[in-house]
Amino acid sequence: MNKILGYVLSPIFYLFFLLTMIIFQPIQWVCFKFGYQAHKKSVDYLNFFLTYCQVFLGNSTTFINKQEIPVDRPKIFIANHQSMYDIPPLFWYLRKHHVKFISKIELTKNIPSISFNLKYGGGANIDRKDSKQAIAEIIKLGRRLEANNWSAVIFPEGTRAKDGKLKTFQIGGIATLMKTAPNALIIPVAVENSWKVVQYGTYPLSAAEHLKWTVLPAIDTTGKDAEQITREAENAIRKVLGQNA
Repeated sequence: MNKILGYVLSPIFYLFFLLTMIIFQPIQWVCFKFGYQAHKKSVDYLNFFLTYCQVFLGNSTTFINKQEIPVDRPKIFIANHQSMYDIPPLFWYLRKHHVKFISKIELTKNIPSISFNLKYGGGANIDRKDSKQAIAEIIKLGRRLEANNWSAVIFPEGTRAKDGKLKTFQIGGIATLMKTAPNALIIPVAVENSWKVVQYGTYPLSAAEHLKWTVLPAIDTTGKDAEQITREAENAIRKVLGQNA
């Protein structure tokens, strides 16, 4: 039934998703001229509408955050990655924490609204074929987090888990961010069922799914190195997903 509904509803979803990106391209451009805060506000609302475009597929979105997260220190949100639809709710629901993403440099071109924000929003755009460039970009991001009390969202699986099965977290990006933003709070986020939206590919998208994000308690980093912290974050997410290592 999810697939059958998807054949009918996917064109409607894609229409409104694309319209949202096209409409917010000039809005972002104008807001950018008025400075960081104005631009950020436009990106926040872009991601609000991208998040709730899911209603055109009959999909529900639940974002659970019962944690008391301070705004006066940097944060590193460590999340699993299932599809491109993971990202808008993280932008919207964590907006007061000024979240920035580590993205492939290829995404900085030819995507309405998305490419503009990746270029000018303060995140890190990395070339996966150039490790020196990638590390340098992540170092710059870490320094921006530390200087501005911003936050980073990192997907340490390295690629999307298209079947929803969590991959082993890679340590490198987390270790670099922790080194350059030593005051950052480390917070795992579990993403559930986003992969189901694209389980049949880009068409049809799956309809009538329940997408869920859960912000988990911050990790106590006292006396722990980056590898221990990464494994603890991975295990916390695995527990929510009901998946063993």
